[in-house]
Amino acid sequence: MPVRLLLDQNLPARLARALTDLYPGSLHVWDVGLQSATDQAVWDYARGEGLVIVSKDSDFRQHSFLFGFPPKVVWIRLGNCSTKEIEQVLRDRYTDIEQFCTDPTASFLVLP
Repeated sequence: MPVRLLLDQNLPARLARALTDLYPGSLHVWDVGLQSATDQAVWDYARGEGLVIVSKDSDFRQHSFLFGFPPKVVWIRLGNCSTKEIEQVLRDRYTDIEQFCTDPTASFLVLP
C-alpha cells in the first residue's frame, strides 16, 4: 500500500504534486479545502482518509503525543529552507518513512 501524505499549510502546495512518483495520492491541505482549518480538523481528515500528516509545525507533535495514531505524523525540522530542500529530504528518507508507516507502534517521525 503506497504511503499517502497530507502536507500541512506551512509547506508549499506544489510539493504534493512534485512527490507523486514516490507518494501517489498525496495531498496538500489546499487540495481538500483545509488551508484555514484547525489542527484538529486536519488531524481528523488525515485519520479518516488514511493519510500521514507532514508538517513543520510542532502542534502536530503535541497531537501525536496526546492522541497517538492514526494518523501518523512526520515532523520536518528544517529551518528556513527551500521547497526543493524539503522535497529532497522526503525523497532521501522515503525508506524510513515507509518503514515508519508500517511500524505498528510508531506514531511520530522527526526528519531530517
